[in-house]
Amino acid sequence: MMPDFLVYPIAFVVLLGIMVVVHEFGHFAAAKLCKVRVEAFSVGFGPRLFGIKYGDTDYKICALPLGGYVKMAGELPGEEVPVDDPGTFNAHPRWQRMLIGVAGPVANFILAFVLMVFYFGWINEVPDIKTVKLEWVGQGSAAAQAGLQPGDIIRQFDGVNNPDWYAVMVPGSDMPSRNISVSVERNGKLVPITLSLPEAHKWKPYDLSTTGIFIEEEKAPIGIKDIMSNLPAEKAGLQPGDSILSVDGHAFHTLEPMVSYLQAGQGKPVSLMVVHNGEAATPIVVHPVAQDGRWMIGFGHSQYPDLPTRTQPMGFANGVAASEDFCADNSLLIFGTIQKLLTHQASVKQLVGPLGIAQAAGDAAKTKDWSSKFGLAAGISLNLGILNLMPFPILDGGLILFLLIESLMRRDVNIMIKERIYQAAFVLLVFFAVFILFNDATKLPFFVHLKL
Repeated sequence: MMPDFLVYPIAFVVLLGIMVVVHEFGHFAAAKLCKVRVEAFSVGFGPRLFGIKYGDTDYKICALPLGGYVKMAGELPGEEVPVDDPGTFNAHPRWQRMLIGVAGPVANFILAFVLMVFYFGWINEVPDIKTVKLEWVGQGSAAAQAGLQPGDIIRQFDGVNNPDWYAVMVPGSDMPSRNISVSVERNGKLVPITLSLPEAHKWKPYDLSTTGIFIEEEKAPIGIKDIMSNLPAEKAGLQPGDSILSVDGHAFHTLEPMVSYLQAGQGKPVSLMVVHNGEAATPIVVHPVAQDGRWMIGFGHSQYPDLPTRTQPMGFANGVAASEDFCADNSLLIFGTIQKLLTHQASVKQLVGPLGIAQAAGDAAKTKDWSSKFGLAAGISLNLGILNLMPFPILDGGLILFLLIESLMRRDVNIMIKERIYQAAFVLLVFFAVFILFNDATKLPFFVHLKL
């Protein structure tokens, strides 16, 4: 097995390399389509190791494998090119330059979509749980009203005897809402139940969490991976590496039922039994806070190590619909983060940079499942595309903004003004990158232990 000090950097380089090369290929393809002369398409930066010159373009591999770049003739402000050269970037109509600018982010969107279509259509891992036991039943939910209780074992579900996880969680899509018969084992006796299911939506199965059903998928307690700044978990003294054995006496093994319990409490203080550094569990009182319409205490959970899975491919058509929903949900994450920063609901210390991405990439690489690998790659590709569309100089969105302004003015912005704006933006970007790297470094285990 490869040691961690190699897994994390290699996973980061591979992930970042794929994302950036695909992004740059989008610019490259659009530039070629518009007959802009592309001088170089590079995988990596720094000294050229090897490559091939074909036409006007040098296709090369460089020494530093941190992404890549496309160099178009005349694209840089102040670059000297012949005035009458039709192959330069600025010699082309503004709409073509906008097309080239937007093509990079679009390539990232396409990559994310294709990755998740492949995952859902041909892999789609689901829990391989043979005996379905209820970990929690949401308070006041349809399941609670039907009489289901935590600890119940489902022995019959909609005509299926001794159903596994998939038979319960996916009792059939594209079917109207209806009442189904359920039989549960409780205290050694079979209890008949009638449960009202919601209407299925598109490809999706019935979302049983909306009925208040939460299946026991893990045996281990909830592990805390990181603590969010200025939220109840930090104020109560919870620390990375802690484990939550119970909440108000209820043993939760996964986050979803715990979140359901917090929502039902509507901010009521909860008592957590917490294990710290392997010591005996101690009670900690936490006061949840409302954020984004949900009650939370502010921690990130560790990966679930014991969850067995099996593949249950959806097929191409359902995979496309599932990928659409994945991309729609994850494309809003960056906007939610910006909103929280501007409204002081989140701290800039919570931002994740290259080291944080490397840690996530390494963690995904070490897991056996494919969902974390595909989900992380698609999520980063989506947000890389969205980030590059931000109207900030140096980014693709900044280029598009300048071109829109010039289209309204019907003349080019003065080259000296452009250069000064790009220089200022570059300095700000460097300062921001240094801050993010420092912020990432302080989250590493070495610094966390120093602070403890």
